[in-house]
Amino acid sequence: MKIGIIQHRCGQEVEKNLERIEAGIREAARQGAQLVVLQELHNSLYFCQTENTELFDLAETIPGPSTERFGKLAKELGVVMVCSLFERRATGLYHNTAVVIERDGSIAGKYRKMHIPDDPAYYEKFYFTPGDLGFHPIQTSVGLLGVQVCWDQWYPEGARLMALQGAQLLIYPTAIGYESSDTPEEQERQREAWMTVQRGHAVANGLPVIAVNRTGHEPDPSGQTKGIQFWGSSFVAGPQGEILFQAPKDEETVAVIDVDLQRSENVRRWWPFLRDRRIEEFKGLSKRFLD
Repeated sequence: MKIGIIQHRCGQEVEKNLERIEAGIREAARQGAQLVVLQELHNSLYFCQTENTELFDLAETIPGPSTERFGKLAKELGVVMVCSLFERRATGLYHNTAVVIERDGSIAGKYRKMHIPDDPAYYEKFYFTPGDLGFHPIQTSVGLLGVQVCWDQWYPEGARLMALQGAQLLIYPTAIGYESSDTPEEQERQREAWMTVQRGHAVANGLPVIAVNRTGHEPDPSGQTKGIQFWGSSFVAGPQGEILFQAPKDEETVAVIDVDLQRSENVRRWWPFLRDRRIEEFKGLSKRFLD
């Protein structure tokens, strides 16, 4: 499968962001992409740096304006897309939602972010209700996609549940970057840990992983911090964790990567982790902590 990824900076004007995204999707399609994956909350600046009720106005329904716009583009270009939207589900009820759009323009399915962080400059619990759709892959014309969102990528359980339901790819739209007060060494440890844990999901499940992150600096509107320097580094890993592609830290990137889905079959024959799991001994995983 030819997979397109679009790593870009976001600005204040939503329409300009959308135009940049559309140009990237068209370029990926021109290069032969069958599936295009966008970064987390791609329509706007990463607004969770502060708690501001006015920013709920950025949210939209699903279906809604963005799914209609991207649906028309998917149908025109004949590609499947993974989008990431601020979903207005009801008055006072909002989610961070990934939407998969089929190449005929219809919505194939959606996933609501399950793990919601609450850290300095990442005040997502203020905006997002935790997902309630579970961990279920989405069927598309290009395969069964195990889509999660950003903070979910640190948890092996979600990746495993997707794999156990037949997902052929693990996909993570992402918005993550450096805290300005950390030392360069600490910043690099964090970026490498982010890549390592996801490569581990690839290895443990014998599946390719696609992680698409934003890049560029976004200031903190409150002035309390120096903002976030998003570390880019979007990547595609194969089923043994091998890096098939990695974008730069600080450059906008449109790339199309050829991923051989048949390799998962061979890797799982060599490393039959699903066969050897001692599922009868895993009951403790359903508890917060084992005292």
